[in-house]
Amino acid sequence: MKLKLGRQQEFVIGGYWPTDSLGLGALLVGYYAGNELLFAGQVRGGLMPHVRRRLLEKLKALCVVECPFANLPDLGPRQGGDITAEQMLEMQWAKPQLVAQIQFTQWTADNRLSNAAFIGLRLNKAATEVQREP
Repeated sequence: MKLKLGRQQEFVIGGYWPTDSLGLGALLVGYYAGNELLFAGQVRGGLMPHVRRRLLEKLKALCVVECPFANLPDLGPRQGGDITAEQMLEMQWAKPQLVAQIQFTQWTADNRLSNAAFIGLRLNKAATEVQREP
């Protein structure tokens, strides 16, 4: 018997990685530490085609030019994938207003999410209230 245990937490959506075929390849999520929005990782799991379409609609209305994450681009190798300055040019940033419930297995040593999956949007929590849970 295989039993998957995971954690869940709210995260702020600060942008997405667009793709030609799906429109939305991955969500870019983070949490607040004081007044700074810190990048926690990319979320690809749980994004079914109909969910991608709805999220893309909402995110396009929140588009901004500048990256809202204080700790991007990555400056050194990280477990779970780097986001370089070059890759950031491909990404679409959003006003950090949408809050998503994300399931993940653990935090990496580099403070990134491991095996993250989208569960749904949280409409009952303000983005500025989202902090990393212990």
